[in-house]
Amino acid sequence: MKQIIIIGCLLAGLGFSVHAQDTAKRRTIDITSSFKPVLRDAVKINFNAAPPVADTSRPRLNYTIPAQYLFLTYQPGEMKPVALQADSLLPWENDNYIKIGVGNVHLPYIRTGFSFGDGRTTFFNIFANQLSSKGSLPNQKNSLTDVKLMGTVKTAKNLEWTGSIGFKNDDYYLYGYKPDSLKFPADSLRQQFQTYEGRISFRNIEPTEFGLSYHPDLRVSVFTDNHNPKVSETNTILNLPLEKAIGKTFAFDLGFNANLTNYRPPIGTNLQNNLFTVSPAFLVKTANLFLQASVVPSWDNKAFTLLPNFMADFSTSDQRFGIQLGWIGYYDKGSYQRFESINPWLAQPTLLLNTRMQERYAGFKGSLDNHFSYSAKVGFLQYKNMPLFVNDTLHGGKQFAIRYETSMEALQLHGELSYIQGDEFSATASMNWNQYTKLKTEVKAWGLLPFEFNTSLKWQAFKDFWAKVDLFAFDGAQYRATNGESFKGDGAFDLNAGVEFRITRQLNLWVQLNNLLNDKYERWHQYPVYGFNLLGGIVFSFGQK
Repeated sequence: MKQIIIIGCLLAGLGFSVHAQDTAKRRTIDITSSFKPVLRDAVKINFNAAPPVADTSRPRLNYTIPAQYLFLTYQPGEMKPVALQADSLLPWENDNYIKIGVGNVHLPYIRTGFSFGDGRTTFFNIFANQLSSKGSLPNQKNSLTDVKLMGTVKTAKNLEWTGSIGFKNDDYYLYGYKPDSLKFPADSLRQQFQTYEGRISFRNIEPTEFGLSYHPDLRVSVFTDNHNPKVSETNTILNLPLEKAIGKTFAFDLGFNANLTNYRPPIGTNLQNNLFTVSPAFLVKTANLFLQASVVPSWDNKAFTLLPNFMADFSTSDQRFGIQLGWIGYYDKGSYQRFESINPWLAQPTLLLNTRMQERYAGFKGSLDNHFSYSAKVGFLQYKNMPLFVNDTLHGGKQFAIRYETSMEALQLHGELSYIQGDEFSATASMNWNQYTKLKTEVKAWGLLPFEFNTSLKWQAFKDFWAKVDLFAFDGAQYRATNGESFKGDGAFDLNAGVEFRITRQLNLWVQLNNLLNDKYERWHQYPVYGFNLLGGIVFSFGQK
């Protein structure tokens, strides 16, 4: 016990001594170590690529390459040429030519063409024709003067403007009167028609961002004759087509057409013959199918008619064979200007009516190889107010009067063949056969040809030598004599041939032989054609940049 007390006193005294000696020193801890913290390596996933499995099957590739031919649908329409996109490596050169000829019937014959512009954004052309002819019969002569200026301008705003102005003068003499003992003053036998025409249109070269394509077109013409008293006629045609593309397969068309005629006769009030149509259409276009389905509301002098407009074209994948079906309706405008283009020996009309037609057809088309193509169809047509031309009963029947057939029908067969081998050789042929029935007003279809056949052959025999052959044949039409009796005219077989060859770089020599068989047929009753005639001359061509 005594020992424990002594040890406790010693420890207390030692602690007090230490505390008293180091009262100002702070307490610290010094740690010395060589350890450095290191993150553990991440575990990586190893991807071992397996080699692909070899495909031993051969891919089947299907190509659809259309045949390089143009097959027109069986719907009347006008062709509107567009400007050719010139190759930038080959600048467009302005080509000009003057064609002059003389013959035993034609004297003189002049045809010219001149072109201007830079070939990229501006294109201008001037065409002029002068033709005079005189046959062996008294007053068997006619002449033609035609001048036309055309131009196309492309703008930077995706627009292409096209315009034209022209003048045409036709002179015909009424030599088809019988008997020959009849005598008429020379000025009363002259039929002179003059036409002043202007036209303007524009279109977007590429569809808009909404897939719209448009092409407004306005044409105005003034037509006059030299009769005493004389008449004049103004024709205005406004066409507003619009197409909306819906993808690559579907499209929607919407068109408006106004065809206005103001005919001013020598006696009485002016005749207004106005025709309006609206043509919406839904289109389907694929490699094997073309389908158009629509109806066309029309107003013929305020008389409303709904016309059908259905067409279908089915073809094989290689375009070698196709079937065409259709049920369409359309109008032929009744105007003095149009009737004169059909029969230049007509009298002044006293009434103008539009001809309404409906056609149901079925046909086929195709090609046998890269050069030969064919097409054929059979159609059933209905006509309303069809104009027929009959010889008048006065003055020997030298003029034709217009008689309208209120309703008639026709069965039509049409066929086409063509063989084309580039620019070296081409041969085409077409045939039309019509059987007119169920006439309500007239006895016969006066002046309408029941059968027509046309063929043309062009051949570049050598480098600078060209030859051509044309054949035009028809079966005679029904005519009404001055005493009211009907008879059938004779047929015709008109064979023509011509050659052209180069004699210098800018000069060609040409010869044309017309009506080789000297068949003096009558397309219109009492008006025989010239018969055999020879025409030849030179062509001088030159270019300028």
